[in-house]
Amino acid sequence: MARTRRGARKGLRAALAMLVAATVLAMAPARSVHAADLGAAPAQPQAASGWQYQATLYLWATGIDGDIGVRRLPTIPVDITFGDVMQNFQGAVMGNFVAKKDNWTLFADVFWSQLGTSKNLSTAGQPLLDFSQRLFILSGAAGYRLPVGDADFDLSATAGFRYQRLTANTSLSSIFVPFAISESDTKDWLDPTFGLALQWKLNKQWFLNALADVGGFGLPASSKLSAQSLVAVGYNWNESWSTALGYRALYTDCESITSPTRDFRYNTTMHGPFMSIGYHF
Repeated sequence: MARTRRGARKGLRAALAMLVAATVLAMAPARSVHAADLGAAPAQPQAASGWQYQATLYLWATGIDGDIGVRRLPTIPVDITFGDVMQNFQGAVMGNFVAKKDNWTLFADVFWSQLGTSKNLSTAGQPLLDFSQRLFILSGAAGYRLPVGDADFDLSATAGFRYQRLTANTSLSSIFVPFAISESDTKDWLDPTFGLALQWKLNKQWFLNALADVGGFGLPASSKLSAQSLVAVGYNWNESWSTALGYRALYTDCESITSPTRDFRYNTTMHGPFMSIGYHF
């Protein structure tokens, strides 16, 4: 239990570290940066008065660490690797869109996945946990460039939202109990988010992007806390196409207890490497 809770806290620490790192980078001598898929940058800037767009498809190889509780079931530690998930992978859609003009950047990101796993817990009797989840995340943000660096080093302050809808199914069986206990619940919540987005063009081909935000803050219909961090290194193949590799983590601490049979606890970190391909126009 302590180990999985430490794993869940890694996402929060990573996001906060990213915020600090982005600020430190902003104080360094400016190099260059331009646009990002949360993973990619245009090879050449367009006219300052015109809009620049980027559409990106990506694959995020997620694992899940943390604690999950649904209805009558006790809080269950979850430590699921991407390899575990892939054994019961049922589908995913992931992509984002970026629009940029002058000092303003608009972000939109959509993530949907359906996955699950079965695993024996390292407790007495080694009970078998069957866990599956269907998760939809829709994020949006507006960023305004901070007055640091030159035109190629773009550090923006961002404000936006992250909407999550989760259907969780858990089943717990043990040699000490002749039947399995299973529960299912669906919850959704909307978090305001604030953060930093860094877009750094290292040279004509290579670029570095980073993103960090925090949200939720225990507001009505929001999570207690949500935090995200992302870092990616990419390559511009030409003016229209780029690819990137990186690592992303999303920490969520959401709890809803409205009655003894409506108890929902979701304290997890989704994390793992990702790859993307972006089209710029």
